[in-house]
Amino acid sequence: MLMVELWLPYGRTEVAVRVPVENFLGVVDVEEPEAASDPYAEVSRALENPIGNSRLENLVEAGNKVAIVVEDETISTQNKVMLTTLLKELNSLGVNDRDITIIVGCSLDEPASLEKSGLLFGEDIVNRIRIINHDRSIRDLSYVGKTTLKTDVYVNKVFAEADLRILTGRIGFHSYAGYSGGRMGVLPAISGKSTIQHNSAFLIDPRAAVGNISGNPVHTDMAEAAHLADVHFILNVVTNAEGNIIRAFAGDLDRAFLEGVRFMDNIYKVPVEKAADIAIVSPGGYLKDVNLYEACKAVDNVLGIVREGGIVVLVAECPGGYGNRVFYERMKKLRSVNEVGRRIKKSFIPGEEEAYHLLKAMGKVKIILVSIMPEYHARDVFRLRTAKSVNVALDSAFKTIGKKSRILVVPHGSVTLPILQA
Repeated sequence: MLMVELWLPYGRTEVAVRVPVENFLGVVDVEEPEAASDPYAEVSRALENPIGNSRLENLVEAGNKVAIVVEDETISTQNKVMLTTLLKELNSLGVNDRDITIIVGCSLDEPASLEKSGLLFGEDIVNRIRIINHDRSIRDLSYVGKTTLKTDVYVNKVFAEADLRILTGRIGFHSYAGYSGGRMGVLPAISGKSTIQHNSAFLIDPRAAVGNISGNPVHTDMAEAAHLADVHFILNVVTNAEGNIIRAFAGDLDRAFLEGVRFMDNIYKVPVEKAADIAIVSPGGYLKDVNLYEACKAVDNVLGIVREGGIVVLVAECPGGYGNRVFYERMKKLRSVNEVGRRIKKSFIPGEEEAYHLLKAMGKVKIILVSIMPEYHARDVFRLRTAKSVNVALDSAFKTIGKKSRILVVPHGSVTLPILQA
């Protein structure tokens, strides 16, 4: 029997899978452009050519108070490049360092220790600029209004009281907001707990899906919240699988964000002609498969190209185990997607969203996990079938749904969004 041998990222290494030629539909992967040779120059280009907005020189003057939001503490290289370039531009316009505050967002997660700031932003920035963690305490929030979906919007008081309000972030796929970046610099990054929980309750809407903002209530609510907070300017980047900046987008809250979304879609949304019976997917290796919580995002991305009753073989090392305690607890105690959905609507806690998405996926497909996770966690808590290798998993899949099953392989599932053509 003729075989196609393919290598899939697995942690810091690769594993091989052998697929019979007669079953093989193809590989679904992206062709990424090269990263910017000089990321600082790319960010400068974006600042000098803002989309749908005035340049910073028309928005700020000496003596103004400036607040800059960093969405979270996880994308340090991009943060350092964006902030270094942005601060240089503001200084050139007469803004003094003492009038600038960097706010590190934290949504509902615990705030990062500011001792990490040197690693996140560089010692030069830490020594010059005031850096604060967003505090969700009501005393540190300002009320800015109510969205059409009846979300009361409370945001960081320092941000609300600034003369110039800037968001920074990375545009990437998001499991229920559609995309990260843009308006997420306000909600959830610097919003109050009640604001975040009310917004997150909309994630159970079927339109709240990865790669979709059309009619998506989570996105719509976030965008309105950002407008109520009166954001003046954004600076966002699109990065490659290694986290290096490809392109920067700056300017108007809506237009710059949407331009970045279109750019990303052209690269990372991949058309697929035929649905598969079996999808073999790797999140893309370390860090994308560092734990099950992260790895499951690749399952969300490929569900649209697998038929009802099909199988997803998830090839993810998961050296960090399940990765999120709330994710673990919800999967251990709650038995249905509806139960998790009710919890989310009542009072959302981060981690519940992936339990919801995993249970929803298991209502459509069977999932076989190839990892080093303990059997107890993988099988008994998360209710996944397991296999010692990807080839053993494929044999098991054939036995379950038939030797004639059609197979698609997705090597970088966390950054690839396959789209089944109508």
